[in-house]
Amino acid sequence: MNFRATPRSASPGAGPPGRQPRLTRPGDGVLSIRPFRALWIALSLSSLGDWLSIVALIALAPGLTSGGAVAKSSAVGGVWVVTLLPALLLGPIAGALADRLDRRVTMITGDVIRGLLFVSIPLFPNLTWIYIAKFLAGVASQFWNPACAATMPNLVPKDKLERANQLTQLTTWGTAPLAAGLFSVLALVSEGLSRVTPLFHTNNVDLALYFNAASYFVSALTVYFLRQIGNRQRSGKISVPSTARAIWEGWRFIGKTPVVSGLVIGMLGAFSAAGVVVGLGYSYITETLHGGSAGWGLVFAAIFVGMAVGMAFGTRLLGDFSRRRLFGVTLTAAAVPLALIGLVPNLIFVVFAVILLGVLSGIAYPTGFTIVGLEVDDDTRGRVFAFFQSTIQVILLMVIAIVPFLAAGFTAAIKAITGSADVRIAHVTYASAGQNLVVLLAAALTALVGISSYRRMDDRKGVPLREDLLAAVRGEGFKAVPEAAGVNGHAPVVQHGLFLAFEGGEGAGKTTQARLIAIWLREQGYDVVTTHEPGATKVGMRLRALLLDTAHAGMSAYAEALMYAADRAEHVASVIEPALARGAVVITDRYIDSSLAYQGAGRGLRTPEIARLNSWATGGRMPDLTILLDMPPEAGLGRRTRSADRLEAEPPEFHRRVRAGFLALARAEPSRYLVVDATRPVEEISREVKDRIREILPDPVPHVAEANTGSFPAITDHLPNNVTISITDPVPDHTTDRFTDRW
Repeated sequence: MNFRATPRSASPGAGPPGRQPRLTRPGDGVLSIRPFRALWIALSLSSLGDWLSIVALIALAPGLTSGGAVAKSSAVGGVWVVTLLPALLLGPIAGALADRLDRRVTMITGDVIRGLLFVSIPLFPNLTWIYIAKFLAGVASQFWNPACAATMPNLVPKDKLERANQLTQLTTWGTAPLAAGLFSVLALVSEGLSRVTPLFHTNNVDLALYFNAASYFVSALTVYFLRQIGNRQRSGKISVPSTARAIWEGWRFIGKTPVVSGLVIGMLGAFSAAGVVVGLGYSYITETLHGGSAGWGLVFAAIFVGMAVGMAFGTRLLGDFSRRRLFGVTLTAAAVPLALIGLVPNLIFVVFAVILLGVLSGIAYPTGFTIVGLEVDDDTRGRVFAFFQSTIQVILLMVIAIVPFLAAGFTAAIKAITGSADVRIAHVTYASAGQNLVVLLAAALTALVGISSYRRMDDRKGVPLREDLLAAVRGEGFKAVPEAAGVNGHAPVVQHGLFLAFEGGEGAGKTTQARLIAIWLREQGYDVVTTHEPGATKVGMRLRALLLDTAHAGMSAYAEALMYAADRAEHVASVIEPALARGAVVITDRYIDSSLAYQGAGRGLRTPEIARLNSWATGGRMPDLTILLDMPPEAGLGRRTRSADRLEAEPPEFHRRVRAGFLALARAEPSRYLVVDATRPVEEISREVKDRIREILPDPVPHVAEANTGSFPAITDHLPNNVTISITDPVPDHTTDRFTDRW
């Protein structure tokens, strides 16, 4: 049973207390990561194909009708309907199924299907087949998109995920003008080819459709060679039981998780405002502002220029500023240029306001996707991304359809009241003022949802926003978050955090129980950070490679103890203490007691000296509860399916001493320990652990809340880079950054 760990944005990196992790740095070479580069190429080709298909079919559809202008407009409208209809009908279902299917196979199949469908359109050039083919291609995209989005956080390190999201979002939207230009070029080429070959005799769109199909086929080949996506198998109670339940659990998770629900509110509000701009933009620019087609083209280019600037440089200017706060701030700030567009009916001014709106959108949109990638675990991420993407498309479709009628209604009302559709205020005349009123309402909506999202997602309550902004601009350290401020303002808050440690010998099942308990606590609404030793930090990763490599079998016991203490010092400073300070429940797989058992009892070093060393390294931080999973060493080592690491390779006598050391520690301090027979079934162990944890939680957790426990793994793990934890295959492979439930 393989689980992929998902790093948290809330798990701070090294630095002064209260600082958020630095997610972007100048010079970040995210494209130097080969698996991500391959995925980015596939996404670029797929996005180009999506946009090119829309442009090509909009050009092709009117020519396949025999009616007049109304029929031709209806044909174009039909293309838009079948483009957006799959998201309305299948978005949540496709996201749930994408979480159950092998993502690599899903992406390859989706690309091949889309390629074949667009190849078929020139062969069967009729309007009905265009609609059918485009709809089926949209269905394939509903599976492809969440599979791609959910895969990306597994291919890049946490500190580069934001940069990766900026690049992919820039690619997704930036290929739109590229597709338009490419279509024009291909149409001209096709027109020339039509004089040479009958393949392009009937229209000048066929070459674009063939090129479109080729982009999907190349994307499929790219993903085929991307082996890092891997097969995602599930079994037992952590699997998704059914598609319907998966959808329900996904929505429930979004509703009960303040960060994700804040993102949903913000995204939907922002795209509602975007729908207003799209729905009114053409008529407002070309007719009301008399900009004509050239003016519309200028504004269209301006929004993409602004988005490119925002994605490329926006977050870099603010450095370590909280990404949760950044999303709400930029969304709220976007209301200002939107309001100015409605207040100042001047084309040049509108172009600059649109650029500013694009910059803020270019910051907010990828920031939101980054937060989802960091906050939502791998088993659930596909559903959440699918919810975002499908709902965004539905909102856009509805708003674009409604807004012209709404503006016309306001204009008619104004004319009925004042006798004219135009309104003059001071020296400014607002022609067809209903349009301006709708834009101003959109600005007000954007401000409201921005403020709501900010309040839901704020992870630095008690620290004034102005202080954080000034510190970010000046490059200064951020003020620490007051402990009493709590987390998100919604979940039950442990005032000083709760620290749980799972200990035990090799193969005792610590990772399994740690994850199940984290699932259980998250389902009750607690902020949970799961972590492990050694290797939970960048420094720890290097130490881990040295500590577990069989090439260092003769390492000095003192050196070993010091290296574990160094790993633990960095772990506490950069992961455990910041999480506890904000009131989170921290669950660690191994802690100080492992050093006391392995280097003390196992290696024969003096336990008091190891205890003093680790107390100094951790600042005296001890777990509130240590769960010791006890089982005979032979039974635990027998679960191993690969070659042993350096500690697993020790003789049986060593592991028996380690077990005796753990039990001695538990006898010496029974109030801090729960000793559990780890040979029992997983469910029985989990129930016993929950009963003990319930005693130290701030509020009793009702037994009835456990009915659905384990069916929806809504947890996030603090793990560096791209990490897979394998429970049934528990041996580290240092060459692939794969690690395990091993000390």
